[in-house]
Amino acid sequence: MTILDRLSRLLRANVNDMISKAEDPQKIIEQALRDMRDAYQQARAEVADAMAQSAKLERETNTNRKLADEYGSKAAEALRGGSEDLAREALRRKKNHEDLATGFQDQFQRQQATVDELKTQLRALEAKIDEMEAKKELLQARAQTARASQTLERVSGFDKSGSAMDAFEEMERKVAQQEDRAQAMGQLREEGDLDAQLRNLGRDREIDDELAKLKASMGMGGTDTKQG
Repeated sequence: MTILDRLSRLLRANVNDMISKAEDPQKIIEQALRDMRDAYQQARAEVADAMAQSAKLERETNTNRKLADEYGSKAAEALRGGSEDLAREALRRKKNHEDLATGFQDQFQRQQATVDELKTQLRALEAKIDEMEAKKELLQARAQTARASQTLERVSGFDKSGSAMDAFEEMERKVAQQEDRAQAMGQLREEGDLDAQLRNLGRDREIDDELAKLKASMGMGGTDTKQG
């Protein structure tokens, strides 16, 4: 159960518990608002965690791009020094980091979309809390003058009519999607070693081609690369 799911149940449980104890309607309304504000603070923490994960993915993307560039330069330097084997290895590592950068970039984009959606839901919840604060006095006056049965019905539907729970449930679905993606990434990491071996079966020819292009750009086209 995610934290947003727990908060959704907490809001309903607190209000329903006060109703079952025949609490003062004014106390019920005030408690509901307190719960909503507490839930908002915890939801903000969830969004902050998602943003931190997004920033980490962006850093990994940039780091691997930088490493790919560095190995490209090292390949050229190795060729100038007459070491074709070192150049080939540098190009292999360059390609690996390019692949990693692409993977992290794709994950970053998906994570950022999730963060944007969570932010939208958080702003909607904040606006609803402000609206309920403004209406609190009116709601209290109506509750105090209503019959007990009418009060029970009105307050029991308080969070539903205000759609605050809709905001929580929407955020919960988004966070669940994030958890599913995280689990998928774990599975991909477990399969990564085999995938890397399979990719490398056909990569020697790709490295040969890139080595030939590099030598040609450096005016070293007279030396033929080994054909796979």
